[in-house]
Amino acid sequence: MFVNEAIRAKQVRLVGQNGDQIGIVSKQEALEMAQNANLDLVMVAANAKPPVCRIMDYGKYRYEQQKKDKEARKNQKIINLKEIRLSPTIEEHDFNTKLRNAIKFLSKGDKVKASIRFRGRAITHSEIGRTVLERLAKECAEVGTIESHPKMEGRSMFLVLAPKVEK
Repeated sequence: MFVNEAIRAKQVRLVGQNGDQIGIVSKQEALEMAQNANLDLVMVAANAKPPVCRIMDYGKYRYEQQKKDKEARKNQKIINLKEIRLSPTIEEHDFNTKLRNAIKFLSKGDKVKASIRFRGRAITHSEIGRTVLERLAKECAEVGTIESHPKMEGRSMFLVLAPKVEK
């Protein structure tokens, strides 16, 4: 953003300090008007023909922008990705434990990445792993939705679940 002498245009469309349109004036005249009001001349639209400049207190404007940015960052929701590792030959009790953890993570608002690592000859039966992942997704259906369906990457199969959005 260009301020005062940094503005290079010869003529500018000037907006007063109260938001009233003054019109097209020379840069020098606009600078004098801003200095008489003890304010700055700030270019707000550089791409317009002629560029639009406004008479305002630039320090106060920057302070307000920083406050708005800080408030926006405060209201942001950070989503973490939690991983749960399963095996294709997982037993019932172990599966239920992993399922409870997945439901807990999803209800807290985190995404869950469920992965199955195939070891040795188990990779020839990848459909067993796929059924385990689909069962996990079906059991978590009330708190989460499938973001990416099970897919193979090397010797592993992944599935990503996202928390359901409450309205």
